[in-house]
Amino acid sequence: MTFPITKTDAEWKALLAENGAEPVAFQVTRQAATERPFSGKYETHWADGSYHCMCCGAKLFDSDTKFAAQCGW
Repeated sequence: MTFPITKTDAEWKALLAENGAEPVAFQVTRQAATERPFSGKYETHWADGSYHCMCCGAKLFDSDTKFAAQCGW
């Protein structure tokens, strides 16, 4: 059984700030916004390993599946 994560906007913003998130992270993760193409700090980040959600820690993908789509997202 899983339980929803319930936090106020202020709690989400504080959590994201603690995790070193960019200012736009709250809008992207909690309000379905999109960052500008080619603007994020991970645009040129190619480190090996697993990438995880900043909000819940869920694994999103492994670095060996990342590819350069040339579209900015």
